[in-house]
Amino acid sequence: MSLREFTTWRVGGPAEWFAEPDEREQLLALATWATGEGLPLRVIGAGSNLLIADGGLAGLTICNRRLQGSRLEASSGLVEAEAGEPIPTLARKVARAGLHGLEWAVGIPGTVGGAVVMNAGAQGGCTAEWLEAALVVDPARPDQPRWLSAADLAFDYRHSLLQQEPLLVLAARFRLEPGHDPAAVSARTSANLHSRTSSQPYQQPSCGSVFRNPEPEKAGRLIEALGLKGSRIGGAEVSTLHANFIVNTGDASAADIDALIRRVQEQVRRERGIELHPEVKRLGFAADGD
Repeated sequence: MSLREFTTWRVGGPAEWFAEPDEREQLLALATWATGEGLPLRVIGAGSNLLIADGGLAGLTICNRRLQGSRLEASSGLVEAEAGEPIPTLARKVARAGLHGLEWAVGIPGTVGGAVVMNAGAQGGCTAEWLEAALVVDPARPDQPRWLSAADLAFDYRHSLLQQEPLLVLAARFRLEPGHDPAAVSARTSANLHSRTSSQPYQQPSCGSVFRNPEPEKAGRLIEALGLKGSRIGGAEVSTLHANFIVNTGDASAADIDALIRRVQEQVRRERGIELHPEVKRLGFAADGD
């Protein structure tokens, strides 16, 4: 099974084993099987913020994007969503209920589970601000799911404990601000989406922002100031619209994208003395020991 259709960059080789469960119980059974067999296990969602090597992935890859659904209490602001729920879908749903807190999330091309793991954020907001807890499970102990609070998850900029711990996110619970005018919240949500789509290359395959911002600097401004917009390796290009995006112009390989990421890092390091750290997670690259 080629994984290129399961990533927003539209690159990536085959999975040795692949599954797309329809129910949480199926995901847990699959994860338990892989763990018992000693197979590498990876769970992906929308495939954004992800670069999979051209050689593909050994072991079992599970895509959880069918595991969707959310429940909300408009009076209290409590929202619970499955890990595979698209975060833009959730943002629009809570806006229609008059819940303030996720307007920033409408333009993020990922899932709730991915947002929790990466502490996704945009336009001044982030997951950690509104997350109350995440339901997680160790695949070796599928009968013992547990809720971890936001404090337990040790959130930092585009980081959480889940990037180190072998835990699977099953669901997330948000505590939003109730009592707002649904039309006003929806309008802000739509305005945020328009701002992103008008300033970022949403019509081309990408992973979203490639690099973390080295505050107080902005990665896109650093890259643009060095004249790197439009730089290409193979089919990979630094976007001419927003320099912190690398787009697939049609025939890019994962190796092209990886090489262009490294070229940008090297030039910024050499000319500005600043180390750019990718937001994107790389899977299957030997240099990372994966």
